[in-house]
Amino acid sequence: MKNISAHDAQRIVLPERTLIVLCGPAGAGKSTFARTTIDQQKQQGYRATGIVSSDYCRALVCDDETNQQANKDAFDLFYYIIHKRMFQGRLTIADSTALQADARKKLRELASRHQYFTCLFLFNMSLETCLRYDQHQARGRIVGEQVIQYHLNLFQLAMKDVEHEAWNVIHVLDEQHPYPEITLKTTPA
Repeated sequence: MKNISAHDAQRIVLPERTLIVLCGPAGAGKSTFARTTIDQQKQQGYRATGIVSSDYCRALVCDDETNQQANKDAFDLFYYIIHKRMFQGRLTIADSTALQADARKKLRELASRHQYFTCLFLFNMSLETCLRYDQHQARGRIVGEQVIQYHLNLFQLAMKDVEHEAWNVIHVLDEQHPYPEITLKTTPA
């Protein structure tokens, strides 16, 4: 595992066959980061379909992305789509909180099965930043301070745990360095 913080790297180069995993509390900017990353790669043919969102999977199975009672089915779909994208050799961004060690382990196992490079982005944002993003109109839903505080507590544990997890590379993003430029290096045919 190579641990590099985003403030040390304004430009991050990743292999095309990469599973990018986003880890952080609600409102930390993970989905915005995923969209920005894909937008940076549009000229190379990457599309928003490369983002696999747990919220969207929840909406697909029950028409309500906030319905936590649909989590089991939503995450079954989430992991299935990720598996199928990697089977097809496609760049995949896993957009969920990934705050639980078991969730991160399952994503690493999927990547290993498909011989994918793993890149974990940790969103080390303050409560104030998460609350501000949570209130943003374009977000479409508000999770609230209680949920965000709970996520921040889980995130502090995750920050310690990931040091002992088998990621190829880890980047820490914060308020000063939220969106590094990401370049995908294509594999020659």
